Amino acid sequence: MTDTEPEILVTRDEAAATITLNRPDALNAITPTMLAALDDELDALANDDVRVVVLTGAGRAFSAGVDLKALGDRELVDGTVGDILDLPARRITARLSTMPAITVAKVNGFCFTGALELVLACDLAVVADDAKFGDTHAKFGLRPTWGMSQRLPRLVGIAAARDLSYTGRTFSGAEAHRLGMVARAVPLAGLDVTVDELVATLLANSDGSLRAYKDLYREAMERPLSHGLAYEAATSYPIDDTAERLAGFR
Repeated sequence: MTDTEPEILVTRDEAAATITLNRPDALNAITPTMLAALDDELDALANDDVRVVVLTGAGRAFSAGVDLKALGDRELVDGTVGDILDLPARRITARLSTMPAITVAKVNGFCFTGALELVLACDLAVVADDAKFGDTHAKFGLRPTWGMSQRLPRLVGIAAARDLSYTGRTFSGAEAHRLGMVARAVPLAGLDVTVDELVATLLANSDGSLRAYKDLYREAMERPLSHGLAYEAATSYPIDDTAERLAGFR
């Protein structure tokens, strides 16, 4: 990659889009300019007719996390990386979890800290079983600011979350799957096919139904059961293909 190449690449296939973090020589380490480009692209896709967004990395990594060299001489106060990264990253994680499209993280290799926070914000994650994960904030005197402390325990439970974050240990895609952090773990050689088949399955299902599920599951993650049940009962969604899909069964 040269300095003139974009830090993200976007491809579109009908109703699905793939965003690729594109700094392979630096293990796709996250920079302010990468986040700005990702923020802009997700904003555009959220207002488009795209139904599935896949987020992945070029080369042998999803992303090694924040590129601290890109921060230059900025002082990191109280373990935070600062607004230059925090503000766009929070917009990105919020958009991944709330935009109408189903968001799928495809993790092909290294995925550490800030990159893991991006994965946790996606609706689904499909990972190589030998991919390497880690929450290394504590190893570098940092603290999470993009949602790790809230999303991780909701997925794996508080005991496992504490273990992963307090130790900063590296763990595999297979273990991430056992912990309930990701939806599927497969051999790297089958990752592309698995994600392609998943995207095809999602696109074959009702867009209105999936949008309803996305909103309802977001509510389930954020509210107590009684509130979630009331929300499910009270909320309506535009689903316009029910009659067509049931026609052969009535």
